[in-house]
Amino acid sequence: EALRRLSLDVKLAELGFNRHQLSAAIGVIVGRMVRPGSELATHQWLQQRSGLGELLDYDFEDLDLNRFYRIAERLLAHHATLEAFLYRQECDLFSLSETITLYDLTNTFFEGTARRHSKAKHGHSKEKRSDCPLVTLALVLDASGFPKRSEVFAGNVSEPETLEKMLQRLAPAPGTLAPTVVMDAGIATEENLVWLRERGYRYLVVSRERHQQFDPEQATTIREEGATRIRVQRVLDETAAEVRLYCHSSAREGKERGIIERFSTRLEADLNFLAEGLHLPRRVKHYEKVLTRIGRLRQRYSRVARYYDIRLEKDDASANAKALHWTRVVPTEDTLPGVYCLRTNQTDWDDATLWGTYTMLTDLEAVFRSLKSELGLRPVYHQKSSRVDGHLFISVLAYHLVHTLRLQLKAQGINLSWDSLRDQLDSQERVTVVLHGDDGKIYHIRKATRPEPHQVTLYNALGLPHLPGRTEKTVIDLGAKVT
Repeated sequence: EALRRLSLDVKLAELGFNRHQLSAAIGVIVGRMVRPGSELATHQWLQQRSGLGELLDYDFEDLDLNRFYRIAERLLAHHATLEAFLYRQECDLFSLSETITLYDLTNTFFEGTARRHSKAKHGHSKEKRSDCPLVTLALVLDASGFPKRSEVFAGNVSEPETLEKMLQRLAPAPGTLAPTVVMDAGIATEENLVWLRERGYRYLVVSRERHQQFDPEQATTIREEGATRIRVQRVLDETAAEVRLYCHSSAREGKERGIIERFSTRLEADLNFLAEGLHLPRRVKHYEKVLTRIGRLRQRYSRVARYYDIRLEKDDASANAKALHWTRVVPTEDTLPGVYCLRTNQTDWDDATLWGTYTMLTDLEAVFRSLKSELGLRPVYHQKSSRVDGHLFISVLAYHLVHTLRLQLKAQGINLSWDSLRDQLDSQERVTVVLHGDDGKIYHIRKATRPEPHQVTLYNALGLPHLPGRTEKTVIDLGAKVT
């Protein structure tokens, strides 16, 4: 229903998809939504477990696996056209206005070597699978969470280098106001901010600066909810026509202090081990070697090493170290926990608006989690480049439909994850009832089972019929012909 409300089936037909290709395309997209997995797993699900063929009046038993694989490549060939079409449809359906653009990247890993895929590279894995080749997915979204553009990059791509390519195709029309671009510190290099300013973009980014200029005496509270308190200090840079908003979160401070204490405990334990070894046999004592060990500890515990003044005393007579001392340094404003800085050229926005817009990046992280955990983005099993890109694009198309459904439900006060919605709807099935009549005839009645009350609530919220598919009746007369 979501696919039809967005007229995606009509658009695919306009693009030249024949009946078999259209059914395969719908099957692979809906399969990614309902039972995410590889294209092979989806093909088996359509043939053995799904009632989708009845809703489409198409027998997926006739769909060859190779044709099913090729449909991902055919969808990918219309990548830009489909993304632009879907976003226009979503803007019309939900009356969206393009005021905010969110940009971020994630990556997924390959099962196998992926030697034939030029974009499969080793890099920093966000799933901690750096042992595997990676591929990177970049997404540009609007404030409502709908994708405006997606692109696949190499697994080791430098994040800042991707911004220009992603936004060029989405440049505003002459005479129109450019949207505000929101992105995190990993992409917000000075070169990228200059590029945005030169092209008339407004931006709100997490600053890369280390110096956190936060004065509690000058800060104002913009949010207080339970134990969480957000205070901000606004600093206007008139030369650059920018505002820097230094934010302090009590919840973030608690989390960072916990991390600092955990790593500090480990660092001090390792320093104690080194210090004790200076006076024990078969332990490291040579001054230069002990210095090397201290350097490695500083690297391992870089998050907290700056809090420590570590001094090593040398015994000139033996060239060994004779004592190791350290003291905890009182944190300066550079290391104040719980503080981060937002940087923007939206100088007319108030503090609450700036901070509230920044929190949209949290929603973008939720999009990536949904793509990877709910919509089968990871892992990738394909080896051919076109099929790898097609696999990721199918997940993006599926997300368009999932987000359409979730936004419609949210308007009715139903805020469920896609996993929860799938679980609630999973029990309704298409079944065949076989009845033996007294007249010697056998009646086969195929229909949808009656929905549970919680399913009725969801269907009503979406304006959908409670019994999907028509009722089919087949009569077998054992004494005559089949009718």
